[in-house]
Amino acid sequence: MSVSVKTILEEKGRDVVTLAPSATLAEAAGTLNEKRIGAVVIIGMEGRIAGIFTERDLVHAIARSGASALEQPVSSVMTSNVHRCHENTMIGELMEMMTARRFRHVPVEIDGKLAGIISIGDVVKSRIREVEQEAEEIKAYIAG
Repeated sequence: MSVSVKTILEEKGRDVVTLAPSATLAEAAGTLNEKRIGAVVIIGMEGRIAGIFTERDLVHAIARSGASALEQPVSSVMTSNVHRCHENTMIGELMEMMTARRFRHVPVEIDGKLAGIISIGDVVKSRIREVEQEAEEIKAYIAG
């Protein structure tokens, strides 16, 4: 029994915090803090994904440039080669991608537009539910 990205999005919702490429790192840091999240998707022309900005990006920028980095636009430090997934992506495949590429947030795309975001926490919760359900099924089978 494998769960798809669509199933997770239906449970958690499809809201995604986004910013424009022109937002400053200070604005992005404020958004991350206020929303208590680890990443924001950067949306460019026609609502398409232009990049992703994470806590790691913020740390790297400050380590490189000091406090002056906070005035830079997110477009100057965001990850622009964003790995995406689709609603039909299975969680096992997503886990492999996240592990191999060492990232914790994957935007979900439908027809080239942002449709949600999956975090490693979402994947872990889903997998725990799946394992718990399998355990219950095994117990029911044994009890019989």
